[in-house]
Amino acid sequence: MGPSLQRRVASVLAGLWAGLLLGIGAIGAPAGFAVTTAEIAGRIAGHMFATEAYVSLAVAMALLLLTRKAIAVEAGEPAAPALNTNVLLVLGTLFCTITGYFVIQPMMAAARAGAGSLSFGTLHGISAAFFVLKGLLVFALAWRLTAR
Repeated sequence: MGPSLQRRVASVLAGLWAGLLLGIGAIGAPAGFAVTTAEIAGRIAGHMFATEAYVSLAVAMALLLLTRKAIAVEAGEPAAPALNTNVLLVLGTLFCTITGYFVIQPMMAAARAGAGSLSFGTLHGISAAFFVLKGLLVFALAWRLTAR
């Protein structure tokens, strides 16, 4: 796969990922709370965010491979640093996904059951902040990849 095709594939993946995050965060989750009880909507949103977390891990790994490979194969240009802005953006999304879902979500479940030192609301706010930050990082990555 040549550098041009790699960049196009990475651009499409980043754009689709950005759309997924926007769709879940701005449409899917709020719509559930608008039409059903908080308990049912919370379960639906939880399932959407769980699916999104695993999709985010897969897409981030694919983009990490594509952006790292693009560093190594672009001919006619000086050697690029191993950690360029695109790679750092992808690593940031991985951090947000792992921390925001795989660390905070179990703490939220414990808080809902009455355990833990932080309240459910506080943990929900932290998790939402990581989701928003991840969305901003993905949008920045998509913007950068489509710049050429």
